[in-house]
Amino acid sequence: MNTTELRQKDVAGLKTEVKALQKAHFGLRMQKATQQLNNTSVLRSTRRSIARAKTILTETIATNQAKQGAK
Repeated sequence: MNTTELRQKDVAGLKTEVKALQKAHFGLRMQKATQQLNNTSVLRSTRRSIARAKTILTETIATNQAKQGAK
């Protein structure tokens, strides 16, 4: 999922996306531990996707708080 798709989501949607990515990353780590994972570069990309989603979530929360404070 790219950043434009993530930025269109609300806070709840971003939280569910982060949780889903973390669950997928856990599954990949288990596959690696049992030597079932052939392409280990997927671990890096999911870790970066989690970081990207968390960053956009933090930005969205900060923007919402700034809007609340301005009112």
